Formats: sequence, structure tokens, C-alpha cells
Amino acid sequence: MPELRRDPIAGRWVIISPERAMRPGQLKPTARYAQPAPENCPFCEGREAKTPPEIWASRSSGAPNSPGWSIRVVPNKYPALRIEGDLGKRGDGIYDAMAGIGAHEVIVETPQHLLSTSEQPPTQVADTLTTYKARMTDLARDKRFVYCLIFKNVGDAAGASLEHSHSQLIATPIVPVRVQSKLDRSLQYFDFRGRCLFCDMIQQELAADVRVVTATDHFISMQPFAPRFPFETWIFPRQHISHFESTESAQLPELAALLHDTITRIERVALGPAYNYLIHTAPNNLTHSDHFHWHLELLPRLTRVAGFEWGTGFYINPLPPEDATRYLREAGSQAGRGLP
Repeated sequence: MPELRRDPIAGRWVIISPERAMRPGQLKPTARYAQPAPENCPFCEGREAKTPPEIWASRSSGAPNSPGWSIRVVPNKYPALRIEGDLGKRGDGIYDAMAGIGAHEVIVETPQHLLSTSEQPPTQVADTLTTYKARMTDLARDKRFVYCLIFKNVGDAAGASLEHSHSQLIATPIVPVRVQSKLDRSLQYFDFRGRCLFCDMIQQELAADVRVVTATDHFISMQPFAPRFPFETWIFPRQHISHFESTESAQLPELAALLHDTITRIERVALGPAYNYLIHTAPNNLTHSDHFHWHLELLPRLTRVAGFEWGTGFYINPLPPEDATRYLREAGSQAGRGLP
């Protein structure tokens, strides 16, 4: 029977409806990319002139904008927001507006033409996380920018326009509404109970052990109680940390190994779906938050958002998270094939 579940962090409701698709094999992932085109890829090593000049790079040799790098950060060629100028906030009656000021950067994660995080060694993933931390720390110094969002799109269905493994960072002059909603709800919980909602959730999930995929010394990978999508997975630091960039550098290899393992499990079970991941961190103007806890959301694209979702804000998920957890746990010993 379908069940309505409420996400205590975002406040949204989802419908868990196993009757719509009982097993992962019945979920039909779309092809990740229509046509691979590595020969035209501007992100591959040796084609540095095809991107804007690099902002930051980790390299063993070579001058800027030349081969010899392991990770490059470049401005997005088609930015959503532009870094030059003043905010120019203004009002027109009930309407508010400001200049489209922000930063939009692309993190090219590897010089090789790889498509997914799972194809990279965990050490390379750790270097990517270190780059996230460095760029977020740097952009937080610009007082025009209130928030930094890291996100990664893999596959056409997830909105990726280039297949070479890369992430993006957008710094905005306002806090995004979805983040603000989480901030507000977690503050209400903290004011009422004197504890972090995220920390309480992590402890409850560890104790119940029905939705935890993997737990390491410092991080946890779990299926949320009310997931929007099949195999939606959240990764948290087990210690209370409000800002991603405050994560100790020595812990990033452990986080990278967990992220790599989680994506690999999902790709084994769901036959390599398109996916997004994003990092929700506390705003730049909060030096520390007792009520907000940074986290990574990983969203495989196995179902479509259609009229009902747009009209109600509800999501319909055909796979209970408890079943998804079991599949993902079993996938740790799979040889790389999807479950029947």
C-alpha cells in the first residue's frame, strides 16, 4: 500500500508507492549520453585553449593553461551569474531585483576523458573535494557572495552538457530558498529541543540501522526516510560541522572513498544512471551554526518529475528506502551487474 512520508529537514512530503515499480530492474535508466564525443571535448588535457583561462589548478608541471595538470578550475563559458559589478539592489513596488552578480566556476576533475566519479581513483576524488574546499574558502572572502553551491551533473537526463567528469560552483548574493527552508526548520528544532536536527537524525539512523548504507569513522552514507527518487542518498559528517569548507583536510580522503563507494554501488544496482549530487552548506555570513549541518545529496535520475510533482510539490518514489538500502548493501559484493 502507498505511504506518505514527511522529510523533517525540508518539510516536504513524498509518496512511497512500491506498486509502481517493485524492483530496481524495473526502473529504466536512460542512456547517460546520446553520443560520446571525446575527440571534441574541451576539458581533456591538451585542449586548454578551448576553455577560459584557468582560475586555479593543481599541476605537476607546465605553465598555467597548458598540459601537466590534475585538476583545473575555469570560469563557466556561459555563466549563470557574472562576477564583475555591484549588486545594485532595487525595488519596484512589491517587486525586488538586483544585478546578476555571482561566480560560476567549472571544476574539471581529471585530465582523462572519464564520465563518472566512480571511474576515478579515490585519491583523485579526494583532490576534487580539496579543490571544492579551496574555492569555497576563497569565494567566501567576497562579501557580495552569501552562499556557495557545489553541484555535479552526470548524463543528459541530469542536465550535463559535457560528458567529461566535472563539477560546478555557483556563488550567489542570496541564500537559495531550498537552503533557507532547511535553515529555518533546523533552527526551529534547535530552539525547541536544544539539539541539532541533523545530529539527532544521524544518531537515530545509526541506532535503527535500516537505512544506513555505509558508516565510517567520520561520515555516514544513508537513504533518507522520505526520498524523492529511488536510491537518493545523503552523506553527512558524523561530527557536527556547519560548513563543508570547515571539514578537516585530513578527513577528505575518507569522505572521497565513501563518495566513490556510494556512487559505485548505485551504478552497479541501477545500471549506470544519470545522476546529480550537490553539497548544502551553511551560508558564508554564518561563521558557525549550531543548528545546520552540511550534507551531500546524491540524486539518481531513475524517475521523471511530471505534472503531479510540479502541481503539488510531492514526489512519487516507487522504491522504499529500506529496500534501496538492502540493494546497495548487497551491491558492495556485486561484480558490477545490476540486480535482477
